[in-house]
Order: sequence, then C-alpha cells, then structure tokens
Amino acid sequence: MSNVITVGELERLDSSEYLLIDIRDSSAFEYGHIDGAVNIPQNELAFAELPQDKKLIIYCRGGIISGQTADELCDRGFDAYDLSGGYVEWLRIKMDNRQVTADVELSLRKKFKKSIWCKFTKAINEYELVKEGDRIAVCISGGKDSMLMAKLFQELKRHDKFPFEVEFLVMDPGYSPENRHVIEENARSMSIPVHIFESDIFDSVYNIEKNPCYICARMRRGYLYSRAKALGCNKIALGHHFDDVIETILMGMLYGGQVQTMMPKLHSTNFEGMELIRPLYLVREADIKHWRDYNGLHFIQCACKFTDTCTTCAPDSRSVSKRMEIKNLIAELKKINPQVEKNIFRSVENVNLNTVIAYKDNAGVHRFLDSYDEKTDL
Repeated sequence: MSNVITVGELERLDSSEYLLIDIRDSSAFEYGHIDGAVNIPQNELAFAELPQDKKLIIYCRGGIISGQTADELCDRGFDAYDLSGGYVEWLRIKMDNRQVTADVELSLRKKFKKSIWCKFTKAINEYELVKEGDRIAVCISGGKDSMLMAKLFQELKRHDKFPFEVEFLVMDPGYSPENRHVIEENARSMSIPVHIFESDIFDSVYNIEKNPCYICARMRRGYLYSRAKALGCNKIALGHHFDDVIETILMGMLYGGQVQTMMPKLHSTNFEGMELIRPLYLVREADIKHWRDYNGLHFIQCACKFTDTCTTCAPDSRSVSKRMEIKNLIAELKKINPQVEKNIFRSVENVNLNTVIAYKDNAGVHRFLDSYDEKTDL
C-alpha cells in the first residue's frame, strides 16, 4: 500500500523537499497540469533518472493508477507518495471561490487583442458568421477553446454593432461529478451564465465497439441542435480553431484518401433553419494556450466517460490518436518550413479544378475526362 499525501499537505511542503511527477501522457500534461510538476509518462518512469534525496509525489488524472506507480517506486527504494485524487482534486480545490472575470476580459482587450480578438472578428466578418437578428447557442464543452469562445462572444455583445442574442449552452452527456464541477466553476469564475442540460449519450454508446467516438460526437451535435432550436436559436457555435482545420485537411488526405476541410459554417441537414458556425476558425491553438496560461486557467481535457480515469489508463493507448500523429507531423514539417501551417490552410482556398483528376459535389462525381476533349491545354 503506497504512502498517500493530500493536496493540502502537498501545499504545505517546501518545493525543495519533493519532485512532483505527472504520469499522464504528454498531451494531457500539456493541456493542463499542477504547478511545478514534471511530466514523466507512466511507461517511461522505469527508465527515468529520479532523485533519491527527495520525496517523489506521483499523480495521474483522478488518482486511479498513481497509487500502484508509487508502490512500485517504493519497492525500488524511493520515498514515493500517491497524491490523493490526482489532478482533478487539485483543480477542484484551486478553483473554489475564484473570480477571474475582470483579468480574463482585460487580457482579451489588451494583450491578446491582435492574436485572438482580431482573428475572431476577422472570421466573423470574412465568413459572415454572425448576422443581425441571430440567436446563437454558444456550445461549451468545458475545454479551453469553447470557454474562450464564450468570453469572446460576451465581448462581441458589448460592442453591440447590431442586435443579436447568445445562449451559453452546456450539455452534460454523463460527466463525472468532478468534471461537471470543473465546468461549473470555470463558468462561475469567468461570469459566463451557462444553461446546462443533461443527456444519456455516454450510456448509449457504452457498448458500441466500432467508432464509438464518431457516434458519440454525432449524437452530441444532434442534442445541441435540438436544445438550441428549443431555445429559439438559429445557430450553434463550436470552438474549432485554425489548428483543427489544418489537421483535418491532412487527416483527410493521409488517412481518408480525400481532399476536404472543416468549413467555417454549415447548414444543418437534419434541423431545418439551423446553422453551425466556427468563430475561432482563424485563431491559433498556441495563442489559446497562451491566453489560458497567462490567466492561470485550467480546463478539462477530455470528459469522456471511457477515459475518465486517466489518459494513461487506456490499455490500447487510444489517447495517442490519429489527430495527435498529424499534430506532431505538422510540428516536424514546421521545423523545415515555418510557413507550412499557412500553406496547408491556403491549399483549400486555391484549388485549381483544371488540375484535379476528379472531384465531387451535390451533383455527383466529375472526372477530368468528362470534358478533356473539349479543352485545349495552354
């Protein structure tokens, strides 16, 4: 049985006395972690050089696997401890009674005006995402992107150049109490008046073996459309950003054998009169992370019931997704060509149909041979 230390006891220790180790995968750590922690994923811990003269305090997401890891370190002669409740418990305590509204709003007007606010308004204007008389359901998942989007819409309302309305919509598809608390506390601390409704989506897809994430996403969107329409909204806003767009382009090419992109807006095919918009379309993820860290904010990474213990708990390593592979690929390409991200984005703005073997639209598939003999090459 491992030694256990609480968050309160941890905070009373001198930082020179211990090494705080986050054993989640690198993507989870990068998304949010306890102040002062180092990231050594569980599968790398056996090969890491660890200090013998300090307490080793181990944590995962919710304290599910960190105890076993601490036990193993104790067996190797280290003075190791399991942080009770893990990252989620630390986050719960940190967020209680916090109020950050003024600082968050000021940062968007000043420090992040160029990198976030101006790109947000550029997307709205360039793609005509918000129009007079709109009633928009700003859909909040609890992550950094959707929370930022909510604050940006509040700021846009203050400018009030033309009349439109917003509803801040949170769907609880079966979150754990800890995740629900994080979402509610972030909304409270940033003065976002959320409308929360519940569904049983997680239970519905629990026994689905093939593509449960895809089915879950489709169901969640359907519930959001339905509730938004019931509230009198004609649009739902999702928090996909620039990096999501270019990753989708490459994923389609490399894994789907097709050229397509994530559109800035779409008409709903199942909910008449409803539209989906993506106002963060031009905002870079790095700038969103900078905004989050600058304001000392912490959000949930993934509230999925199936990975609700720790990202490292998944035996099939599903946290290392195809999207993460693409993200890493783009990062490597950027080392060679700093313009690669912009060029991927521009590639779907500069499609020359005269040099495409085939393309499809609502009318069907069109091949270059269909009109080849009618054209003269220059």
